[in-house]
Amino acid sequence: MVDVLMGTGKGFSSLGSDIMGMAQTKVHRKKRQVAIFIMWMLLWEAGSESIQYSVLEESETGTFVANLTKDLGLRRGELAARGAQVVFKGNRQYLQLDPKTYDLRLNEKLDREELCSSTEPCVLPFQVLLENPLQFFQAALRVTDINDHAPEFPAREMLLKISEITAPGKLFPLKMAQDLDVGSNSLQSYIISSNPHFHVLTRNRSDGRKFPELVLDKALDREEQPEFRLTLTALDGGSPPRSGTTEIQILVLDINDNAPEFAQELYVAQIPENNSLGSLIITVSARDLDAGSFGEVSYALFQVDDINQPFEINAITGEIRLRKTLDFEEFQSYHLDIEATDGGGLSGKCSLVIKVLDVNDNPPQLTMSSLISPIPENLPEIIVAVFSVSDADSGQNQQVICSIDDNLPFLLRPSVENFYTLVTEGALDRESQAEYNITITVTDLGTPRLKTQHNLTVTVSDVNDNAPTFSQTTYTLRVRENNSPALHIGSVSATDRDSGANAQVTYSLLPPHDPQLPLGSLVSINADNGQLFALRSLDFEALQAFEFRVGAADRGSPALSSQALVRVLVADANDNAPFVLYPLQNGSAPCTELVPRAAEAGYLVAKVVAVDGDSGQNAWLSYQLLKATEPGLFGVWAHNGEVRTARPLSERDAVKHRLLVLVRDHGEPPLSASVTLHVLLVDGFSQPYLPLPDAAAAEARADPLTVYLVVALASVSSLFLFSVLVFVAVRLCRRRRAASGGGCSVPEGPFPGHLVDVSGAGTLSHSYQYEVCLTGGSGTGEFKFLKPIIPNFPPQGTGKEMVENPTVRDSFLFS
Repeated sequence: MVDVLMGTGKGFSSLGSDIMGMAQTKVHRKKRQVAIFIMWMLLWEAGSESIQYSVLEESETGTFVANLTKDLGLRRGELAARGAQVVFKGNRQYLQLDPKTYDLRLNEKLDREELCSSTEPCVLPFQVLLENPLQFFQAALRVTDINDHAPEFPAREMLLKISEITAPGKLFPLKMAQDLDVGSNSLQSYIISSNPHFHVLTRNRSDGRKFPELVLDKALDREEQPEFRLTLTALDGGSPPRSGTTEIQILVLDINDNAPEFAQELYVAQIPENNSLGSLIITVSARDLDAGSFGEVSYALFQVDDINQPFEINAITGEIRLRKTLDFEEFQSYHLDIEATDGGGLSGKCSLVIKVLDVNDNPPQLTMSSLISPIPENLPEIIVAVFSVSDADSGQNQQVICSIDDNLPFLLRPSVENFYTLVTEGALDRESQAEYNITITVTDLGTPRLKTQHNLTVTVSDVNDNAPTFSQTTYTLRVRENNSPALHIGSVSATDRDSGANAQVTYSLLPPHDPQLPLGSLVSINADNGQLFALRSLDFEALQAFEFRVGAADRGSPALSSQALVRVLVADANDNAPFVLYPLQNGSAPCTELVPRAAEAGYLVAKVVAVDGDSGQNAWLSYQLLKATEPGLFGVWAHNGEVRTARPLSERDAVKHRLLVLVRDHGEPPLSASVTLHVLLVDGFSQPYLPLPDAAAAEARADPLTVYLVVALASVSSLFLFSVLVFVAVRLCRRRRAASGGGCSVPEGPFPGHLVDVSGAGTLSHSYQYEVCLTGGSGTGEFKFLKPIIPNFPPQGTGKEMVENPTVRDSFLFS
């Protein structure tokens, strides 16, 4: 049976929807101690706004207690969604929430006598804790007593000695029975078996317990009946009632006029709960006016409970000492009955009340209700933990203060009653510190002060708030040309201070600024490790360097990224052999240079001109004469390729010479090219055409391409000469017309006098110099005009024609 004792409409108190609104009080940053006085409630005040449930003791585990959702006025399923918890004082959990319906049910069988002893009503306060937002609801569970205990006497027999001269109406206190139940189920009355001499009265003691007193109804006569055996029965108020019995043995004594009398009917003593065993509490004293053995008094505890009795009395001196450790939290006071008996069997009684004084012997207790770990970074004032503190002592010994270390970014905030919340002081940064060890210290205000420490480990979860960072802002990579495709040319590296997926970096190539750069066909990047690869063979002569940007992005949400510049320098390889520009090599018809026999030593015969497509050392060229018809006659300058005579020529030297010149670069390995140069020694340059002995054979082997080149060159030269002649004619015509005022007259002869016919085959200005290269035969000459000099025509007279006979200076270099 479960009853709701208070109306559900006013049956709870809420902290509000948000714990932040509950703790608006500013906390001093330098002193993060939060002090609160915890006063444990033994009885709930009638006007308190709390819901109270009632359950019979010894009810089975799982017994339905209440529909918590309805009583708290919440929506269906809200308790589950907000992680509802039931929190009791200490570490006991008397109630549980049904995991399906979230109804309130018993978590274990409850024994009222064990939980509350003789305290009535037996109320167990608890709180219902909700999260998101944090709320507290006050509630209490009252454990109702059932009649599960019968009254019990401390002994099966009682011995009572009564003098035969005792007058009727005399009262004799008897040992009382114990009943662990309370209320109507507790001990209510005593009865005694039927007899003509005695009846029993039920009395109330100062602590509310009932004890029996035996009343003498009729005078005793030892000679008539020396002994009585009566049955004393204790009855409780249960339905049906339970009972317990003991047997009273009464011995009728001979005359003893005076019974012992105590100096006080009530003694009061105080003792700290931590007194050592055997310590003296108080000394009681009684006297007897009789003499001899009838005046000798002995002391004894009248109501002896060997199980719970923590005291003992010296039978001779009346000293009461401690024989069992006291605990203020268990019993705050004791009520003892002390009996003094003389040698004749007469006795007297007094009462002793011993008050136990509380000492600070219980350290505070901390009960953790909720702990959130890990907590996200970058969010301020996050609730990390909810806990309660308690102290089993009383008074100032029960007052506690809570504190944490000053150097931690956390705050303690008090909430309802003995509850605290641990919140972050501001936004946390996981990259600065990913874990915090928090020690919560709870100290009471007793003497000496006792404290309890509770250690928490709170981890900070990562938020993607850091972009990847490259180890360098600019990477310079060098790769030699003619590399193999897919060659690893270098790596870029970026790190992310975040963790998990937020720290996993993916690399990519960014579009180049130069749209003409075919980046996608030049390099690629491994997205996982940042390794760069050349996709194709690079050519230094085509591309010496290029730049591009690499991006690094993490896998967080949202993803963050950064960039780095990569500069690739292509190193030259010696992959181009020297190329000879002059003299031209036309298949099997090498060029021939004409040298006068009168040439002195150092005469410039020809200059070998070569180039190399490489750069640097790979393009440095040197020249060497490998083979000559007559060694020692010609030499080649190593640095410029000039072929010169090594000594003066003589008539004894052969007419024809063949020179093989080697052109070599300085690469590794070095590459080279060779050119063949024919030298013909002549007596002079009076003839523009000198047939060679093997001209017929060479002409037969002439390359048609050479013929085409000669024809083209001749055509261009003729066109140029024609243009010059037309220009001269026009100028002359204009001058004559200006002088005579008439038209233009054609001069006699085909050309003006200042144009000279050199060989009868064409007309050239005597101001031109030209070179002729004869390649083997008279019919395949190549003409190369060098350094054209525009003729300076002398002024023309008006009526007179000037005739000049200049000497034409024609310079031929026959190759």
